[in-house]
Amino acid sequence: MSEDIVIRVLLLPLALLYGIGVGIRNLLYRAGVLRSVRFDLPVISVGNLSVGGAGKSPHIEYLLRWLDQYIGIAMLSRGYGRKTMGYRQVTTIDNAEQAGDEPLQIKRKFPDVPISVSESRALGVPEVVKRNPETQCVLLDDAFQHLSVTPGLNILLTEFSRPFTRDWLLPAGRLREWRHGSRRADIIIVTKCPVALTQQQRFNMLAELDPYPRQRVYFSRYRYGTAYELLRPDMRRDPDLDTHILLVSAIANTDYLLQHLGGVAGSVQTLEFEDHHYYEEPDLYEMLRRFEAMPQRNKIILTTEKDAVRLELHEKFLFEHNLPVFVLPVEVVFCDNDEADLQADVRRFLMDFKS
Repeated sequence: MSEDIVIRVLLLPLALLYGIGVGIRNLLYRAGVLRSVRFDLPVISVGNLSVGGAGKSPHIEYLLRWLDQYIGIAMLSRGYGRKTMGYRQVTTIDNAEQAGDEPLQIKRKFPDVPISVSESRALGVPEVVKRNPETQCVLLDDAFQHLSVTPGLNILLTEFSRPFTRDWLLPAGRLREWRHGSRRADIIIVTKCPVALTQQQRFNMLAELDPYPRQRVYFSRYRYGTAYELLRPDMRRDPDLDTHILLVSAIANTDYLLQHLGGVAGSVQTLEFEDHHYYEEPDLYEMLRRFEAMPQRNKIILTTEKDAVRLELHEKFLFEHNLPVFVLPVEVVFCDNDEADLQADVRRFLMDFKS
């Protein structure tokens, strides 16, 4: 038995207690003891059962990019990790400590879309509409477990390489609630799929997820763009086999990214921190030490878009040490004909809501 399995088994009693607590809370919502609010405009929730790594931000960006062409769309997030409190409408000149890393990242990409943060989605949605009366639909970021709001459309994300069906409850695993919580989803998106996803792989995953007849399942993957320099965004480069990379990241899972970089770069070293980690001075000096210790001449520091908004808090340090920090953008691509079918589902939901 591996050490990882042994640790998980030892943590099972705590996971069971955690699961009982979550189960009681969910039961109170189903029984009406705890109140869940419905709104008179379309609300779409995007979330997952695990603590991170399923790709919420790129999928939120995909929906914003598409829906903004047709409808007055707004996004509401908790703003995890921010140092502010209460409702806040995010601006492009905010920093990550004010808005949270993901909302700020998204606002920078969609400056004309109302992006807000609030600990309470139930209080936040009315505030979004009040301040942005043109809003016709609200997109809730990471709200699958926030039962105080009942969304009209519930989208659940799960990773291809580690779906919720193979995970354990916290702290033995990464699940925030029991696996059967997936039954609340209207749409399930299997994310970070292989580039050449086969029909057999789709069939096997569908059999493993065992969705209800009313639940639609789609498959997506990432497409990485051209990296740009954090301090000089007009400077761009595609890593190649002559490029040696120090990957600095604080995201939930780097496996998919490392697999991509392994096929395009000469070598990759990693400096990893916990998800949403805010970099401090010792972290920066460790990054500097690791970078300077790399023997190659053609070398760069590479990071994710989410990390970039936290690293820019230390712009002075990066500039003084002349560190070539590049940011790798990413976007969602759907497999086969899934994009058209997903869009048809969302359109149908919006039309049914109006009627």
